[in-house]
Amino acid sequence: MKITKNMTIGELIRTYPQTARVLMSFGMGCVGCPSSQGETLEEAAMVHAMDIDELMKALNEAV
Repeated sequence: MKITKNMTIGELIRTYPQTARVLMSFGMGCVGCPSSQGETLEEAAMVHAMDIDELMKALNEAV
């Protein structure tokens, strides 16, 4: 299963726990906060002013 921009952070962490480290390296320290359960990777990237393409590349490389 490939990681997509539409996956929620909660879904990502449950499916691929090793990606939490990648998210945190990008400055997304809220991997365990309640909003992460319903927030998509794309939404989170926008909120945190991250390059979604770089984030997706790093996440997919981690798995």
